[in-house]
Amino acid sequence: MANYETVFIGRQDLSEAQVKEITDVITNYVTSNKGKVNKTENWGLRTLAYRINKNRKGHYVLVEYSCETNLIAELERQLRLNEDVLRYVTVRLEEFATEQSAILNASSSDDRPSYKKDGGYRPRNQEAA
Repeated sequence: MANYETVFIGRQDLSEAQVKEITDVITNYVTSNKGKVNKTENWGLRTLAYRINKNRKGHYVLVEYSCETNLIAELERQLRLNEDVLRYVTVRLEEFATEQSAILNASSSDDRPSYKKDGGYRPRNQEAA
């Protein structure tokens, strides 16, 4: 069996329960076909780089799993037919990552500078005067 990861973007008006339902469809399909799900990560509602079908934001979800190569085509067909999924991508991995994804690490870190509305730089740890 090969290792894969699939990232999909759900519409912005979906509830968390609906996003979980789409994720469950993927995990149930993999496990019912003798595959194994390694990890699922919900990256939350994030702003898209450009509009997709009139959506400015989307729910991002990562699913890592092991399965046979021939199951990927059917899994992607199910995602393509689902109207709530805006985009998806499946990538074959050499091995699974042991830590959480870089997206979750970046969003939890507070090292990024913040900017005032007038465009000036203000360090995060200082109060506005």
